[in-house]
Formats: sequence, C-alpha cells, structure tokens
Amino acid sequence: MGKRDDEGLSGDEGRDDDGRDDGFGGHDDGFGQRDDFQKRDFQKRDFEKRTAPYRRELLTHCYRMLGSVHEAEDLVQETLLRAWLAYDRYDADRASLRTWLYRIATNRCLTALRGRARRPLPSGLVGALEDPGAPMTPAAEVPWLEPFPDGPVSGVGTGDPAGVVAARGSLRLALIAAMQLLPPRQRAVLILRDVLAWPATEVAEALGTSTASVNSALQRARARLGEAGLTEDEVTEPPDHEGRAVIDRYQRAFEDADLDTLRTLLTQDVVLEMPPVLNWYVGPDAYVAFIARVFAMRGKDWRLRPTSANGRPALAAYVRAPDDTAHRLHTLQVFTTTHAAVSHTVVFQLPTVFAAFGLAEVWEG
Repeated sequence: MGKRDDEGLSGDEGRDDDGRDDGFGGHDDGFGQRDDFQKRDFQKRDFEKRTAPYRRELLTHCYRMLGSVHEAEDLVQETLLRAWLAYDRYDADRASLRTWLYRIATNRCLTALRGRARRPLPSGLVGALEDPGAPMTPAAEVPWLEPFPDGPVSGVGTGDPAGVVAARGSLRLALIAAMQLLPPRQRAVLILRDVLAWPATEVAEALGTSTASVNSALQRARARLGEAGLTEDEVTEPPDHEGRAVIDRYQRAFEDADLDTLRTLLTQDVVLEMPPVLNWYVGPDAYVAFIARVFAMRGKDWRLRPTSANGRPALAAYVRAPDDTAHRLHTLQVFTTTHAAVSHTVVFQLPTVFAAFGLAEVWEG
C-alpha cells in the first residue's frame, strides 16, 4: 500500500512505531510572538470544546478493546494528547473529528496491547468447582477483566445507529470477556465493523491494511465468538425494568439472609464467579451453598446499594462484622438476568473496580 492519511494529516507523519498512523506528528509549540501564544490558546479552548462530547464514548471504545476501566482512562488521555499535538494540521475534509479521534484511540490501544495477557474471568481460566466449601484460591497476578460503570454512551438520542448498538449489547460483560479471546487486531476490526458500523474500507485505512484483510479478520473474529458459544444476539437480555425487578427481589432476599427465596431467583444453570478468586460454581445448589458459606464467615448483616454496570443491574455489597459498628465495602456484584431469574453473577473484589465506580469504603445510609 502507498502512503495514507488516516488522521487528516499528510504523508507518513504521525505514524506509530509499527507504521500505523495515530495522528501524532510535528507541531508548533507556540513559542515566539505574543500572537502565537494567543492563537495557540484559542486553539486549545476550541480543541477542548470540540472533543468534550466524544470523551465518554472514547472511554467506552477503549474499554471494549482493553477490558479495563483504569487502562481505558489512561488511553483516552493519551489519545487526546496526541490529537491536540496534531490539531493544527487536522483536516476536516479528510475525516470527521469523531472518526479521527477513534482512529487515534484504536491505534493507541493496539500499541498498549502488545505482549499483554488477555483479561479473563475465572470461568475463562479454570474449570468450575463442585465443592462450595473448597479453599478460596486468589490469583492476584492475573490481570482480571473489569466491569464498566454505566453512563452516557456514544450516540444515545442522536439517531446514530453505531451509538445505539454501543449503548446496549456490545457492552455486556459476557461479550467483553469473549472478545478478550480475540487477538487485538481482530478485536479492533470486530469493534469497528460490528459495533461502530464502519465500512471495511475505513477500517482498512485506520489499521494500515487492505480491505480483504479486514474482511478476513472479521470473519475469523465472528467465528471465534461462535466457537465460544456467544454472539451479539445471545447476550441480549430482558428490558431494564424486568432485570431490575429480579435484582430488587434478589437484594431483599440477600439482606434478609433468606436462602430459600434466593434459590427461587436463580436459573438452573446459573454461574457464580468471584475475581480475583479462581473458584467458580454452576447451578443453584452450589450457588446457594456458597452464599451460606459467606454468611457463616462474614455474618448476615448486609446492606446492598443498587447501581449498574455494562448496561445491567449491579449491587455494591457492604457487610458489618459482629465486632464492628459500620458496614464496610465488600464486593461489587454484576448480574445477568432472564425475565424472571439471575443467570450469571460476577462478584468483584478488586480495588481498581471499587475506585472506578466511586464506591465509598463505609456505608452511607
């Protein structure tokens, strides 16, 4: 392929060290005459105003690529820095600002993912255990998949079809976990084509490859997700109000330590997993038996605060020890539901997750 200009720049300027163009190129630092400072100051304010509407969706995009909120935040900052340094040469006739930013962000993510291990859930590493009383096996060295705090996502209310898709199934925790099985470039192609609905030619330009290579990578990525037993349609769930109603009943049963009622709110193939612990379980018998173990270890005085993650209901769990006067943060529980029951619970006990969700260490009732 010849030289290209993905980012509205020119020639090979802005290429990353692997030849991809990420929008980083030469720039005028503004030193010199006072009017140069004033011009640069105006450009900075203009840049911040124009890029502000895209920051949240860029964070979402980087999260899909990386599976980590805090890493996604770092990559968004790096993306904006590189975009600012090249802003005086950005050409709106060659690429929209949104497309330009996405191209930079995608290439920065690909660079960040070099040599990194994927971010799994326990069910993606080891087999399920049958004994709910088995010793807990933490794996602090594993870079665990993290949930994503809900908020405005790209295109909502704008009529942008890519944004509508992004706001729904493409953020499901199960799908993010499955996409971690893909090589980074396949992951990027899948997200750009199937989530953001970019034409194959645009994806090829952004990644510095051919349209044929993009189509091949997309085919392989879709096949890999199919082998994992997961497609976009398979992660669609009931309407929000139905899922929340199930979790409201679950919350009451949990706070009442009512294991019998809790059991009625679980599907027959329900999964319970708890990063950073490797232990995970399948079925209502093991699920309820493990919760009974938790009550025996931690006590039954729990308070659960509703929140949401990855587009689904979640609960921040606080427990008061018998010798304590306060309920202290224990876990964040993220749920997948059917119309009437919980089908999958991921219980996170990771400081990075607590920080990303802004969870207080002590219950504030």
